Amino acid sequence: MSDSAEPWAFWNGRFLPASQAVVPIYDTGFVQGVTITEQLRTFGGSLYRLPEHLARFEQSLEVVGIDLGRSMRELEQTAKELVARNHRLLHAEDDLGLAIFATPGPYPALAPSAEDEATICLHTYPLPFSIWAEKYEQGCALATTDVRQTPPECWPSRLKCRSRMHYYLADRQAARLHPHARALLLDERGFVTEASTANVFILKANRLVSPPLERVLPGISLAAVKEFAARLEIEFVHEDLLPEDVAAADEVLLTSTPWRLLPVCSFNGAAIATGKPGKMYRKLIAAWNETAGFDLVAQAIRFAKR
Repeated sequence: MSDSAEPWAFWNGRFLPASQAVVPIYDTGFVQGVTITEQLRTFGGSLYRLPEHLARFEQSLEVVGIDLGRSMRELEQTAKELVARNHRLLHAEDDLGLAIFATPGPYPALAPSAEDEATICLHTYPLPFSIWAEKYEQGCALATTDVRQTPPECWPSRLKCRSRMHYYLADRQAARLHPHARALLLDERGFVTEASTANVFILKANRLVSPPLERVLPGISLAAVKEFAARLEIEFVHEDLLPEDVAAADEVLLTSTPWRLLPVCSFNGAAIATGKPGKMYRKLIAAWNETAGFDLVAQAIRFAKR
């Protein structure tokens, strides 16, 4: 990103320099952690599946009861304009992440006035390729911990929010148990749900299997993988999975917005199959490359040292 120009953000109805988009300390998002969000990325400067992300964002608004006073169509145009402004600050072949978040606004008991309007913010950031560039080829590690996934009785799985304390604690424990591992969360019955910030699925007996959708956040990237599988005539199903199923899988894969697809090569300290990325991973990352219109791995390696 150019040192001479500051990126823009959209804050409560107006565009302003990103450094001026500041959440008040009395905002409910800080005081109670009530923040809903969506994370997107661009391919070649264009936002991928923006309507689907906004549809999920609208669902989350309804669950929490936040009224932004603007339509999803208006938010779509705002997102596109913001990305167009900020992508100009990057190398033409680089890409951006986009964060959208909303809170109910000021927390009445702490706010200095009777303000009650919701908070809405959109901001972009250069994708931190250095975090995952090597994992495309070296794979990543997962580990189970004592920290459990939040049950649907706390909030519905379709709600995408920033109340991620369980992710944070689980990842800390996973890294202590197995260096560089991230957490694979189980539910209260011991079934696999998702990894921290990612959907998980396995290859077993030529089928791709992912946990039931009612127990995990329905991922936009996971939906795309299911479409790829259908085109490749690979069966994709949702079934209960136990940690033993993950350990015995032919391949284990993670999918999420920033990096789209990563192979898991070890689980609880033991190798998955050969301990290297497998053939299914190669097929699916090729499908992602075709969708993006360029090589995602090459892009990540190229801009990892920006």
